[in-house]
Amino acid sequence: MDPVIPQKEGRLLSLDVMRGLIMIFLAGESCLVYESLNNLHVGGFFDTVMLQFDHHPWNGLRLWDLIQPAFMTMAGTGMYISWHHKQQKGITWRQNFKHIAFRSLKLFVLGTAVQCFYAGKLVWELWNVLTQLSFTTLVAYLIINKSYKFQIAISVLLLVLTEVLYRMILVPGFNQPFVEYHNFGAWLDTVLHEPINKGGWVTINCLPTAAHTIWGCLAGKLLVSEVAPLQKVKYFTIAGLVALAIGFGLDWTHITPIIKRIATSSFTFASEGWVLLLLSVLYWLIDIKKINRYAWVAAVVGMNSIFIYYFFNTVGYQWFNGAVGIFVKGFAGWMGITPYISAVLTALFTWLLEWGLCYWLVRRKVFIKL
Repeated sequence: MDPVIPQKEGRLLSLDVMRGLIMIFLAGESCLVYESLNNLHVGGFFDTVMLQFDHHPWNGLRLWDLIQPAFMTMAGTGMYISWHHKQQKGITWRQNFKHIAFRSLKLFVLGTAVQCFYAGKLVWELWNVLTQLSFTTLVAYLIINKSYKFQIAISVLLLVLTEVLYRMILVPGFNQPFVEYHNFGAWLDTVLHEPINKGGWVTINCLPTAAHTIWGCLAGKLLVSEVAPLQKVKYFTIAGLVALAIGFGLDWTHITPIIKRIATSSFTFASEGWVLLLLSVLYWLIDIKKINRYAWVAAVVGMNSIFIYYFFNTVGYQWFNGAVGIFVKGFAGWMGITPYISAVLTALFTWLLEWGLCYWLVRRKVFIKL
């Protein structure tokens, strides 16, 4: 491990690594790494792999569809562990609720602002992951002290409620539950005075995806418990496999299709299954087996995850990508490098610089949190 990483007793490095991996993947998208590689049109297996770095167009599941569920789950895990430490200091649920409520408000403001940055004007669009997280955080915290069974029951009820809303509220023009632009979620956005998203994303996704944050809290509760480490791995693995079976079972039996863009119940289960299995593997490798020599590469990003997410969605998108491109593409042109390769080099170098910013912050013990 790099000595720059704080070595606090009881700290679960695997969580920082998982948060870091999520942010590194997202930064790659913002830096146009995947887009520039796709533009090379290599073909064959390469294109098949690159396809995984884009959302499935509708009914199906790709690697990229797991990023947001992992983000939401890690947010819940971090929230529970933070709450656990505050409890030990004598802070009550009610006292901490003020902090959670204010944090949710900040997430909502930052999330809606990001959409304005992308649009280049004031817009009212609530699909951003931070805006969604502002809702799921509140829901998860309201039941954070309840039993495993109670929290699981509430998460399932949220998914059942989503199913009922899509199947029972059939407004003319929006009466096809699982058809893009013609479902309950799209109709609700018109009620909320939002434009129908061209990608099929809907605001009501915050309801089913709250299950991700609740399950993240349960993961955090298990991680700080007195349960033996290998037993925790076993529980995560079983839970992951069960979630996969439910999610893909609902899809394969044509009960509810796996659709990330409207966060169907089958998608929520299937995606969480993969997330829990990944968490299980990372926890076993890094915190139990201590195979963590290069864990710092991802951990330095995970320790400032919200900061770097907002950076590459604002400063990065608006200025940094282009500023780096001026120099990389300029030098590449002098060397006779083709524009397509130059674009790849620009994206990779920008990606590296954003990682370097996170490393620089951690070295100076700067941790920016909401």
